[in-house]
Amino acid sequence: MKLLRYGPKGQEKPGCLDVDGNIRDLSMATTDIAGNNVSLSEIDRLKALNPEALPLVEGNPRIGSCLAEVPNFYCIGLNYAKHAAESGMDIPKEPILFSKATSALSGPFDPVLIPRNATKTDWEVELGVVIGKTAFNVSEKSALSYVAGYCTINDVSERAFQIERGGQWIKGKSAPSFGPIGPYLVTADEISDPQNLSLSLRLNGDVMQDSSTSDMVFCVAEIISHMSQFMELRPGDIIATGTPEGVGMGCKPQRFLQPGDVMELEVEGLGTQKQTVRNA
Repeated sequence: MKLLRYGPKGQEKPGCLDVDGNIRDLSMATTDIAGNNVSLSEIDRLKALNPEALPLVEGNPRIGSCLAEVPNFYCIGLNYAKHAAESGMDIPKEPILFSKATSALSGPFDPVLIPRNATKTDWEVELGVVIGKTAFNVSEKSALSYVAGYCTINDVSERAFQIERGGQWIKGKSAPSFGPIGPYLVTADEISDPQNLSLSLRLNGDVMQDSSTSDMVFCVAEIISHMSQFMELRPGDIIATGTPEGVGMGCKPQRFLQPGDVMELEVEGLGTQKQTVRNA
């Protein structure tokens, strides 16, 4: 099932796609797509619905972030070997964990806004994982059974804030619009192997990133199991699982986003995003 949220910003309604790719209104079945509404039991309830029996949404409405809000927006750093190399860093021995502010959530086609005093705003296509069941001290073998679904993420990053200003990476990851997710939350049953998905990003038509989740240093199951040793993951939590090589910081010479740039990105089976860059 492909879940989504549609409508003007701040007024989105829950929806899903039918077999023909039309949007169907889920308002009568759920209040929104977030938190316990994406628990495994709720996902099973929604999957039992007949989309063709739901009201058809006319026209081409704006598509919002596929989750209304998230308890936590976690990220994994340097999780592709070639990306670590282009960053001049060693391959980590354990997953590098950091967070984005949840206020960074944005729609997949909304503009990306360069914040004031930013000089090195960068792109990162990533596989997103949405947790569907409370996970604490779970095994790697069982970890994928805690996943509600997957989505495309652009982990937009301001490198000067992230690297040159001291403190934690979260400072460079969290400006408004720096967390486009969606267009869809694709339920886990549609993705037979999260370690065999292509992902790519084009900037103004130029291919910057083109890789596969098979190149991850730590697979999705390892990430979930590892994180659950230190914290309780909750329904609706989202994890951005790292980006492959090809970010602007790794270009020679380095290349960063400018107003008017257009990013187009995709994770196989999870839908595409397109964002135009503007000054905030």
